[in-house]
Amino acid sequence: MTIQRMDNVGIVVDDLDAAVAFFTELGMELEGRAQNEGDFVDLTVGLDAVRSEIAMMRTPDGHGRLELARYQTPAAVAAVPENPPPNNLGLHRVMFAVDDINDTVTRLRAHGAELLGEVARYQDAFLLCYLRGPAGIIVALAEAIG
Repeated sequence: MTIQRMDNVGIVVDDLDAAVAFFTELGMELEGRAQNEGDFVDLTVGLDAVRSEIAMMRTPDGHGRLELARYQTPAAVAAVPENPPPNNLGLHRVMFAVDDINDTVTRLRAHGAELLGEVARYQDAFLLCYLRGPAGIIVALAEAIG
């Protein structure tokens, strides 16, 4: 048996509205928001008395989704270090293909994004960059060129 598909990537954030605005600016669409609590949540995530709000974001092609979650109880635990570098163990980054990388970076900066380095050219194939987004996650952007 094999998997059917990757359904979504979950990201815990401290400001759900700001994260939704960031990923909306990137071009994702809000699929819906919901409160999560109850025995099924506690059993699934292995925590007690969970109460959280989630927002499901969808890529324009409908194939990729991010589940943004803000925990009300128990409180979210900060990552150590706060803004881990790209070589930190664990989830490395989330990458998106964009049609205009410079415009996208400019628009995301208005939502608090910061470039980790700079926009770089990979051969005659891509412009690439890493930036820090909501909750300190690394968001990579790639623009096909040539």
